[in-house]
Amino acid sequence: MAESTPLPLSGRRIVVTRTRDQASELSAHLAALGADVVEIPVIRISREVSKQSLADVMLEFGSYDWLLFTSANGVHHFFGEFFRIFDDIRSLGLLRMACIGDATAKALGELHLKVECQPKKATAEALAGELIDTGSIDNAKILVITGNLNRDVLVTKLEEARAIVDTLQVYKTEAVDLSADAGAADFRRRGADAVLFASSSSAQCFVDQGEVLKIGPQGMQPMNGSIGPQTSETMRKVGLPVDFEAATPGIDELVVALIKALA
Repeated sequence: MAESTPLPLSGRRIVVTRTRDQASELSAHLAALGADVVEIPVIRISREVSKQSLADVMLEFGSYDWLLFTSANGVHHFFGEFFRIFDDIRSLGLLRMACIGDATAKALGELHLKVECQPKKATAEALAGELIDTGSIDNAKILVITGNLNRDVLVTKLEEARAIVDTLQVYKTEAVDLSADAGAADFRRRGADAVLFASSSSAQCFVDQGEVLKIGPQGMQPMNGSIGPQTSETMRKVGLPVDFEAATPGIDELVVALIKALA
């Protein structure tokens, strides 16, 4: 009987730093490729929206031209609020949709909403540039859906292009205390072949854990993988080397880059 071909990640220890809710898809993909997956959820994402800000936005909702999403989390939490107030998707009116990243576009697509503007490069700068290039931004009224850690660059660039921009925070990202976490203890003791970062906040919070995620003398020092340029930028700022990066931002592309880096 012929020997079976080994799976590409057989025997490899891979750390996933996504939230517990979001880790399952990536972990399952890695496990199917033979990896020993260690989940270390360094961040937690939860709904957080000001009732007054939400009321102000909804009072003017019909006047917006564009609705912008920078993450799938924004889509999920915004529409959680939207459907609590309205019972029909047609209450969106003629709003045009724009977003950053394939995961965000997919979340909108699941609601049968067409994305009219999505830059190939998944960054705030690229989205601002793409919107400006549509020629529809001067004096347009735009609502940007955000979390508590969103950068100001998107709003700033759109306002410089004479758009009227409002923001609505609908979720917050915060660090998780991993001092008693079994996955973190296992990582300190044994290390890993690679650690995967799927967001800037996960990179920042990973470093902020300090000694909690410091590998012991017998542990394997891992390679660090990034899902895209924005995450890579943050990784370098906080002192994490970027050993490999997804060719285009996305979970599948990150796994492809991981396999190539470990080959």
